[in-house]
Amino acid sequence: MKKVGIVMGSDSDLPIIKKATDMLNSLGIPFEVHVYSAHRTPEQARDFSVNARKNGFGVIIAAAGMAAHLAGAVAANTTLPVIGIPCKGPVLDGMDALLATVQMPTGIPVATVAINGGANAALLAAQILAVEDKELAAKLDAKRASDAKAVLEKDANIMSQL
Repeated sequence: MKKVGIVMGSDSDLPIIKKATDMLNSLGIPFEVHVYSAHRTPEQARDFSVNARKNGFGVIIAAAGMAAHLAGAVAANTTLPVIGIPCKGPVLDGMDALLATVQMPTGIPVATVAINGGANAALLAAQILAVEDKELAAKLDAKRASDAKAVLEKDANIMSQL
């Protein structure tokens, strides 16, 4: 199975990344996590991106706040799918990061999840990998069924209270 590469612009993004790694672990998907800044360590971010395919990655998740150029910088240096997680910052509640992540120029796409959407980024990465992995696709189907069952149990609980 291909690995998921995860890069975050700062270690302050770790709580969001933890949601992604927890989800990947639950699905049995291997991953690596690194801290690379599009602005402070551009050479390392570029090197990671350029070599991602040959290093066994199938998709990359990039999380960053504020200027949030990391996902775009990664996407500019690989043709692997890149999923951006805009992280909530102290000034504009993550709207700056959301707009910076989602507004990529034609030719350099970045799939973008919700602000602080670590779990959904991992699920999207899993869905991308599952295109060629029937076992992983079955795990995703089982998770969806389990999630639906949990909602229906909550529905029944609410109905019994009213």
